[in-house]
Amino acid sequence: MTNIVVLVKQVPDTYSERKLSESDHTLDRESADAVIDEINERAVEEALKIKEAGEGEVTVLCVGPDRATDAIRKALSMGADKAIHVSDESLHGSDLLATAKVLAAAVGRAGDVDLVIAGNEASDGRGGAVPAVLAELLGMPQLTHAREVTVDGGTVKADRETEDGITHLEANLPAVVSVTEKINEPRYPSFKGIMAAKKKPVETLTVADLGVDAGQVGLANAASAVVEAAPKPPRTAGERVTDEGDGGTKAAEYLVGQKLL
Repeated sequence: MTNIVVLVKQVPDTYSERKLSESDHTLDRESADAVIDEINERAVEEALKIKEAGEGEVTVLCVGPDRATDAIRKALSMGADKAIHVSDESLHGSDLLATAKVLAAAVGRAGDVDLVIAGNEASDGRGGAVPAVLAELLGMPQLTHAREVTVDGGTVKADRETEDGITHLEANLPAVVSVTEKINEPRYPSFKGIMAAKKKPVETLTVADLGVDAGQVGLANAASAVVEAAPKPPRTAGERVTDEGDGGTKAAEYLVGQKLL
């Protein structure tokens, strides 16, 4: 039986206008529609495929505010068995190092974990380092940026595709795997799955419940901070060139003036 934990994150919809808050320059999550990160849906799908190929249990793990329950329910409606939700005001503004510490502590709540699956990077932060940091904290091998994953007994294999070719990775379980958008096509939740998700257990925890010191997380304890931010300036109108027989010359003169020629 394979005990799998899948990391899930709620992020601002990429089609919404995303901005930083004026008070502390952190991501203003209330100003945009919130959705489960697309790469996390693929991570959930991969966990479900591994479970369906044998026996196992899939636990969704999410660190986020109360509204992140919507993302958790989406993962449960796809077929995950249960969820752990770490929600604590002290986590606001945490950097990836603090986030990884909290995730590592929360993984322990899922029992003897065989496999942790995550997306290779979140669409709101794009640091792409949480899976690797988490693996280090858990003392597990990491197989990152995988486009194909296979679990065979006590071994996990993954193919990582780069510009230089495909690298074949292999490690003993337990291990941490991060997947790319090429890993699979996630399933759509069925009506039955959506209804069943409402009854699946979701354990809600604080950092204190996890034994994590609140003085190690949050914006005040982050290793980096945004000190200044400004919105992207609006596009200005272009310069129109009226062709009166000398359009080519005028265009060339404009390009020279812009130091493009």
